[in-house]
Parts: sequence; C-alpha cells; structure tokens
Amino acid sequence: MTPTIDSLLADACELAEAAGSLTLEWFRRPDLEVTTKIDGTEVTVADRAAERFIREELARRHPLHAVYGEEEGGAITSGGFSWIIDPIDGTRGFVRGVPLYATLLAVADDEGPLVGVIHVPALRSTVAAGRGVGCWLDGQRCSVSDRSGITGSLVNTSSYETFSDEALLALKGSGAVMRTWGDAYGYYLVASGQAEAMIDPICSPWDLAPMPVIIKEAGGRFTDIAGDAKLDLRAPADSINGLASNGLIHDQLLDALRDQ
Repeated sequence: MTPTIDSLLADACELAEAAGSLTLEWFRRPDLEVTTKIDGTEVTVADRAAERFIREELARRHPLHAVYGEEEGGAITSGGFSWIIDPIDGTRGFVRGVPLYATLLAVADDEGPLVGVIHVPALRSTVAAGRGVGCWLDGQRCSVSDRSGITGSLVNTSSYETFSDEALLALKGSGAVMRTWGDAYGYYLVASGQAEAMIDPICSPWDLAPMPVIIKEAGGRFTDIAGDAKLDLRAPADSINGLASNGLIHDQLLDALRDQ
C-alpha cells in the first residue's frame, strides 16, 4: 500500500524527534568524540548514531524506500520515495555547545520534496510540512511573516564568509537586519514568521531537502540565489545554494544579490 502524505509526515516527525533526542545524550559532553572528514568538516559519534537510528527504523517501516544521508551516503531514486537525512545540521555549533543545531529529514518523490521536517532538539521544537497539508510548528499551523519591505527585515545566514564581498555589501546596503542564526534554524525562523529570509550561498542536498516544501506550505518562497525554484537533490556536496523568504521580499533579495 502506498503511504499517504499524512502518514509519511507523521513518520518523519517521529523519527526526526527520536533521533534528535538521541543527539542530546552527547550534547555539551566534555568527552564528545569529534573527528574530521575528508572534506574538512567535523563529525561526531552523535551524527553517526542519529543517522544509523533513522536508517534502521526506515528499513523496518519502509523497506522499499530509498535512503540518502550525509554520513552513510545512498541514493535518490526515481519512481518511488526517497528519504534524505541530515542527522545534525550545524555540527560545528553542536560541538561547541550551541543549542540551535537541528535534525533534518525529508521525503522526496519524482516531483521533489514531499515532506520536510526541521527538529531542534535542544528547544524540543519541530517545524514540519507536507505537500498540500500545510506547515506546522509544534502541532500548530504556522506561516511566514507579512513584512513587505526589505528595510528592517530579519535576514539570516549560516556564515558571512560564504558570500562574495560584493554580495555582502549589497545586502548591508539594502537595509536588512543581518544575523547569523543560520543552518536549519534560519529556515525554522522564516517558516514560523519570526524572520523574513534565510540565505545559504553554499549547501549540500541534505541541508536543503526539507526546505522547499516547508517554506511553500508556510506561504513563503524558496529558490536558489539565481531565482530557480527547482532543487537538485542529486547535486554534489557543497554545490547548491538556497534562498528562503516570506515571498514578499524575495524579489528584492534576488535583486540585491544579482550579478554580485
């Protein structure tokens, strides 16, 4: 039997929240084991344990579905459902005790992201959405903000060092209030109406997989920084980017970033 969007969303929320709770067992522990991957990024025993937990549960619940994760790889397949896992989005903050890291889980079909979940374990809070069924913050329907001008809008990013100098100056000159409440938490803030935009100049598919459906179902808009709304889930690591907004300031942000 083909699962419904509602059932996939329920499973995704349950698995992301359980995996997130697992990461809290290592959060702020002085003996946390941290190693460096080939690409230079940090990984911990918590990252690996959380992804392994989700994979084992998916093998039991949805054995015919494909699985693709940051730590153990896999593939996105056609003609069925694919689960995309980022066990700890914001590992660099996690190892330093910053409580804004997230567990990300998405389900995609041939049309793209179908279900998306952002769970913030330290806050015990979840934003989740399914195509056509809305976006929800801790069980309550949520939506983007209604601010229509870029001046004074809260615009988040994960790191200013990923911007060109020209793009950074263009944003600074736009009148936006710029903060680094980044990684998945920036998208969480946009979807729940607490920020107007999130910009990620350098990302991997697992960083962004939940975001298009979450932002759309919250009433906002998601594209890359060139304005393309299609997310390539098969792209190599660190080869894609994302721009999420309440929709009302999206074109203004694209204009500020264009040709920079």
